[in-house]
Amino acid sequence: MLKDHDCQDEGSVIKKIHLSVMQWLNRVQSFLYCNENGFWGTFLESQRTCVCHTGVTLCLRPIPCVIGGNNSCAMCSLANISQCGSCNKGYKLYRGRCEPQNVDSERSEQFISFETDLDFQDLELKYLLQKMDSRLYIHTTFISNEIRLETFFDPRWRKRMSLTLKSNKNRMDYLHMIIGLSMKICQMRNSSIDPMFFVYVNPFSGSHSEGWSMPFGEHGYPRWEKVRLQNSQCFNWTLLLGNRWKTFFETVHIYLRSRAKIPTGLRNDTGQGPVDLADPNKRQIYIKISDIQVFGYSLRFNADLLRSAVQQVNQSYTQGTQFYSSSSVMLLLLDIRDRINRLAPPSAPGKPQLDLFSCMLKHRLKLNNSEMIRVNHALDMYSTEILKQSDHLTAKLC
Repeated sequence: MLKDHDCQDEGSVIKKIHLSVMQWLNRVQSFLYCNENGFWGTFLESQRTCVCHTGVTLCLRPIPCVIGGNNSCAMCSLANISQCGSCNKGYKLYRGRCEPQNVDSERSEQFISFETDLDFQDLELKYLLQKMDSRLYIHTTFISNEIRLETFFDPRWRKRMSLTLKSNKNRMDYLHMIIGLSMKICQMRNSSIDPMFFVYVNPFSGSHSEGWSMPFGEHGYPRWEKVRLQNSQCFNWTLLLGNRWKTFFETVHIYLRSRAKIPTGLRNDTGQGPVDLADPNKRQIYIKISDIQVFGYSLRFNADLLRSAVQQVNQSYTQGTQFYSSSSVMLLLLDIRDRINRLAPPSAPGKPQLDLFSCMLKHRLKLNNSEMIRVNHALDMYSTEILKQSDHLTAKLC
């Protein structure tokens, strides 16, 4: 028979063994996930993240996804192990995570063809974008009152250019996705110019105020990649949005601002005069944009069918009809609204996503503000009162 002190000794040994195993497990996890770029850190199991010893996140490596039931992953992505590759029944995959699926998404395809033959995997898509594959070309109209393609200009003051589709006139049966943007920019030898680009996107037409600014380098959003062409003073500037940050677009507004070391003789120059390539001081300032291309694809869009469903909800709301009578339509529109708004740009922590769905209602279905408000309110009420889901919070764009 064990005495009390023997039981205490045995318990302390088990506790020490347990601590030892946990310590070694933590060391292994820290080695696997917190050992990048020459920096080290400690893995925190409870938060599934690393605390880097340098105080920055440079030590962090991709941490595998969580596999399990419900909204956990059924399998991790082969392209990015930290994201879900597939989901359990009743859940759908969105940007690497699994979320509840309210309705059979195949029904939504009758209204907007979200799934296309050009839905490549991330690695394949990146390869095609780097090769500028013509299958991903979208023909746009270049508009600018300030610059011309293939012509040198002085970039010291803000220049504006736009790429637009004019879908409301030319391609009414399609919505359009942007997955990348490319520009070929040529500079003079020994140029001191450092171009800076700011890009605004109108998702479904509308005024400039109804566009959003691409947050380069923020919240995981990509940055421009600049590659010099061989034996040339030209550079390819490429922005790869890929599947994660692809989004709707109708018009892309590009603003060019430049940082430059201005020669003493030009510091008082307004930059509004004609281009003078013979002046050696001015030559090093001039640049030209030889080519600009939007990459993406088009989605079939049945505006009449979707307008009919929206008006049915609008009519039920104004008449005070119980939502149960049109539950299938409500579920359908909730799914479409969810899938459209999930293609909004990233938002800062604690901030709601932009409401792209209302922009589509306004500019592609031609609903007025009162109709837009009624439709969204009806969907919100159905979601919270019938489906018992959390409030749908978005920020107004249109």
